[in-house]
Amino acid sequence: MIITIITFIIVFGILVLVHEYGHYYFAKRAGILVREFSIGMGPKIWWKRKNGTTYTIRILPLGGYVRLAGADDEDQDELKPGTPLTIQLNDQDKVISINASDKTTLFQGIPLQLVACDLEDGLWIKGYVNGDEDQLKVYSVDHDAMIIERDGTEVQIAPRDVQFRSASLPARMMTNFAGPMNNFILSLVVFIILGFTLTGVPTNSNQLGQVNTGSVAAKAGLKANDRIVKVNNQKINNWTDLSTNISNKPNKTVSITYERGNKTFHTKLTPKAVERGHQKVGQIGIVEKQEKSLAARLKFGWQQFIQAGTLIFSVLGHMFTHGFSLNDLGGPVAIYAGTSQATSLGINGVLNFLALLSINLGIVNLLPIPALDGGKLLLNIVEVIIRRPIPEKAEGIITMIGFLILLTLMVLVTWNDIQRYFIR
Repeated sequence: MIITIITFIIVFGILVLVHEYGHYYFAKRAGILVREFSIGMGPKIWWKRKNGTTYTIRILPLGGYVRLAGADDEDQDELKPGTPLTIQLNDQDKVISINASDKTTLFQGIPLQLVACDLEDGLWIKGYVNGDEDQLKVYSVDHDAMIIERDGTEVQIAPRDVQFRSASLPARMMTNFAGPMNNFILSLVVFIILGFTLTGVPTNSNQLGQVNTGSVAAKAGLKANDRIVKVNNQKINNWTDLSTNISNKPNKTVSITYERGNKTFHTKLTPKAVERGHQKVGQIGIVEKQEKSLAARLKFGWQQFIQAGTLIFSVLGHMFTHGFSLNDLGGPVAIYAGTSQATSLGINGVLNFLALLSINLGIVNLLPIPALDGGKLLLNIVEVIIRRPIPEKAEGIITMIGFLILLTLMVLVTWNDIQRYFIR
């Protein structure tokens, strides 16, 4: 169990780190202020500031996020009149730090009871010094001033020029797309790495790589490097065709046409019935031909990537055409259960699981649902069509509705997963 938990944290952490780094990297390139880059959720256990971004590690290793100025942190800096603050000034009497938390103190800070402030455009703050209503003062705020939020997190303020909406539309679209894009890249890279961890990679051809001694195939005269071209007069083009036509005929005599060199031979055999899951399948004791070349390993990684993506799209299509079921979805509990199975298969099982999860996360995040990256891209496309920015209030409402839907769905999926894996 300990190994499974550690593996789960590592896999989940890699997925989140890679996804969020995509948003982070392209936001930085576009001049958007990334106020916080967090791995994990909940109370922070470590933090460091560098180049305007606060990097945090939080106690719950489930998820993570980047806070883009003006996009992912709406209302985070909302300081209401009457709020007790402490401010710190530089040599030019400009505010360089605003403390709204009672969990920390500022060196030589000035106590201030807030009256009003503008941290986006005018960059000023007004309040009563030491709470004395006879000492109303207005201070200029430095463009790169810091604010210590109520939970003690120290981030940079977000002036208008470094906010998400101030970036060009193509830059915002690329920033939104970058998270899923990074998941696709990770998946492809891991599948390619898998190709190099294997002794040889399957070629999906109809040529036999090995015939097991004493097997049904060996007794029928088949040998390594033979090419099976027909099963019961059904043309065989690749290993998938061959496997399907053999496995669905347990204990049934079939005719085989195969090629050896330039000659064609015919034989008959009866696939042995083998229990697999809750059904019987036919086996004849053959192994798929494998290759060890660099090109073959790269091709294997690409093919696995395409097959995984195709499978996910087919599942999503089935959900839309045949009805939605919570059993079609999985949350952290399902991922944990999958991690347990993958861990039992060794490093290759974990790598394969990571690659599948990564491409799944990328595709699901591109669904046109508000609060997901795909929903944000959809709003970007609407902006292109109407040729003007979507009002912030309308965008905020749409995003909030999407977030509430996702939160409700997450709770339902998690409870369903608990029932599936731990109760029933």
